Amino acid sequence: MNVILWLIVGLIAGTIAKMIMKEGGGWLNSLLLGIGGGLVGGFIGDLLGLDRGGFFWSTLVAIAGACLLIWLFRVFSKRR
Repeated sequence: MNVILWLIVGLIAGTIAKMIMKEGGGWLNSLLLGIGGGLVGGFIGDLLGLDRGGFFWSTLVAIAGACLLIWLFRVFSKRR
């Protein structure tokens, strides 16, 4: 899967991940989180050999990546 598709799907996935993780923030936060989640999820999926393609699978991977980013942010921000 190419990086451009990760970004496009990530824009949608960021909002869904924020709802799942009950994270606040505005629309810009959703967009950046979704893009980062798409990149992280796509990269990890490729490393694990889970690249199945398709919109639905890509969206699930991006949501999982965005949730992972939210979780990591919470873990590291609590230590300060």
